[in-house]
Amino acid sequence: MDTQAEMMRRLQAALPDARITLNDMTGGGDHWEGLVVSESFAGQTRIARYRAVYAALGDLMPIRVHAFTFKALTPAEAAGD
Repeated sequence: MDTQAEMMRRLQAALPDARITLNDMTGGGDHWEGLVVSESFAGQTRIARYRAVYAALGDLMPIRVHAFTFKALTPAEAAGD
């Protein structure tokens, strides 16, 4: 399974309601940027949201994914409300 598909699979398993966008920043499959939008982030601090995302990625970090820059937002935050 390629890295992007594995990242998506793991994130969707951990955050089933999430809308996830991933972009390979270098074309090498090891530096990513993304957006993770989930209602489950409501009431969580930014650090708690980031911990949830990194926990979902598990052992992909740092072996297959060396860098992952992302935003973790609720749907209302993503809509600009």
